[in-house]
Amino acid sequence: MTASVIDPKDLCLPPRLLAVFHQSSDCAVLAVVGGAVRDLLLHRVHLDPLRGLPDLDLVVELSPQADPTDRRPAAHRLAETLLEDMPAAAVGFCQFHRAFGTVELELDGIRLDLASARSETYAAPGENPIVSYGSLEDDLARRDFSINAMALVFAVPGPGLRLLDPHGGGADLALRQLRLLHDRSLEDDPTRIVRAARYAARLGFTLAPESLEQLHATLVRWPWGPRGGAGRVPPALGTRLRMELELLLDREPWEEALACLQAWGALVLVDPALQADTSWRRRLRWARRSALPPLAALLAVSQAATTVATRLQLPHGQQRLLAQLAQLCQAWRSCEVAPCTALDWSTFLERPGWSPEAVALALVSGALPRRPLLRWWCRWRHLTSSVAAADLIAAGLRPGPALGERLRQLRAERLRLERV
Repeated sequence: MTASVIDPKDLCLPPRLLAVFHQSSDCAVLAVVGGAVRDLLLHRVHLDPLRGLPDLDLVVELSPQADPTDRRPAAHRLAETLLEDMPAAAVGFCQFHRAFGTVELELDGIRLDLASARSETYAAPGENPIVSYGSLEDDLARRDFSINAMALVFAVPGPGLRLLDPHGGGADLALRQLRLLHDRSLEDDPTRIVRAARYAARLGFTLAPESLEQLHATLVRWPWGPRGGAGRVPPALGTRLRMELELLLDREPWEEALACLQAWGALVLVDPALQADTSWRRRLRWARRSALPPLAALLAVSQAATTVATRLQLPHGQQRLLAQLAQLCQAWRSCEVAPCTALDWSTFLERPGWSPEAVALALVSGALPRRPLLRWWCRWRHLTSSVAAADLIAAGLRPGPALGERLRQLRAERLRLERV
């Protein structure tokens, strides 16, 4: 364990929180943990990625002298005491999570996540952990990498925070490496592989040799690999994997992170087809220009995209989009005569059964010829009749099916003049 004193001002800790903690008889330990500690030691500012506010994770440990009949978790006790005399203007928002013993709080422009110190055990690989309240040391031991298992501790009133580093995170920071805490870290939670890629991309770190060995051993046994066996994977693991991938694609240097996963052979976590995919960079760049969901675009080249989307519990809109892409590709393969003119292509692409976004996904994935799809997306779909409906009505054509048919005919005349 490394000990040193750090000024609380370096972390932007709200003075009101410290004052309430020092006066509390229920809470024995308050500690800043996780990314804020790591980034402080790296001389970085740890900010909430969505709002740009200072973002601190804090762990609260209950005092042995606390009232045993009070069933509230330590974090709730501290937060409720803090809010009793707090001016309403100082609190941006506050949400208590009773099931997890945590509190999300914005105080004086600082984002705080208060959690009661806890330990975790895994009944089976990949299952959600079984959580029980414990000590700060227990809480640090349940984390993913040594660089995230350090704490800055307020044990008693004093001039600063004490650095607690029981797993050698400081040494790994100096080596610029990610080291898993124990030899079953990835078996317990394979989504830590995606988290490793996120940190590697963001911090420029590499995996420690023994952690890389554990990763490869985990992938050999991975049940979503080429040998199948998806039924052995808990549904909750698919949800957690999707959440990690969304964070990777939305908030991290995603090209570097996905390149790490591919270099490690770890894209089989999502789908074996992605491990051999060489076009994901171009596909995702195009998807961002077209405002398509990045994760749906990543999966678009897979023959099992709809199955993988269900397994990952993608939002229904994205699952529907991938299903429409599959229908579009099937219709294309079933064409007896391939479209060759702008009118042919527009007639085909505007059939019922799929949306313009599904056509855009076919474009970015290369599932159909790109040039006509690009021209349809950028120009042909926007072409309308050369004569407005109001002018046709003024000329004597009554509103109704005949008017609609005439508008379609006039649009078709414009499309016949377009080059493919």
